[in-house]
Amino acid sequence: MIERIARIGIFLATLSWAQSPALSGIAHVAFRVADVAAARAFYQKLGFEQAFEMTRDGQTTEAFIKLSDRQFIELYPRNSQPSGLMHICYESTGLDPLYAEYVKRELKPSPVRKAGAGNMLMVVRGPENQTIEYTQYMPGSMHFEDHGKHLGENRVSQHLLGATLAVKDLAAARAFYTEKLAFEPREESAGGVYLRLPGGSGEEVKLEPAGDDTKPVLFFAVPDVQRAAADLQSRGLSVKTTPTAVSVTDPDGAIIVFTRGSAR
Repeated sequence: MIERIARIGIFLATLSWAQSPALSGIAHVAFRVADVAAARAFYQKLGFEQAFEMTRDGQTTEAFIKLSDRQFIELYPRNSQPSGLMHICYESTGLDPLYAEYVKRELKPSPVRKAGAGNMLMVVRGPENQTIEYTQYMPGSMHFEDHGKHLGENRVSQHLLGATLAVKDLAAARAFYTEKLAFEPREESAGGVYLRLPGGSGEEVKLEPAGDDTKPVLFFAVPDVQRAAADLQSRGLSVKTTPTAVSVTDPDGAIIVFTRGSAR
């Protein structure tokens, strides 16, 4: 009887989660970089334009590199901190109901607030105290007002498919993302696990074991890998190719992979 009640409880919790708000996809990936100008120039070489930036005392504190109208790369000067991935931010069309659902799941999300660019923002902490951001694009925000602008005609890709997250405890991170955040495992191996975001975006994060030489990776969609490789070489970039992908490396060591996929 007790086991039956427990099974019913699990079923009801799963049903409740299935009815909760989905995520629209990856809104941005944020990096600390040694030189914002050098990082910006690298992404501009890939055809991505800067949409806008934040400054303080004449210095850039945050640069917003536009991938599409809904996806960005954020560049922050590292100052005294190490360069590398800061966080991944996910887009939601309703942060208030998402906040309520996460409270039910005892995730302790931060209160929903308006961020500096004018969008709504919420933060959850991962099992290793990683920052996990959520945003809701709002009319009048810097992102909203830039709609249709700064979309480079020569972008190598128009769709960020996913990114890697290095974690110390892969099993604990996998359990957190699947059981608490409802990410769906797609592929697993000794090198990590690919998790698909809840909702229909098809976008993913890959959890991988952290190591001394682990570098952040971004995955972009291109219709033709060989053509993308030739294009990247024509832009003066050093490329690495495999039968299914081509990659380049940014000035701070992040690996940018282009693989066959659909644009959005």
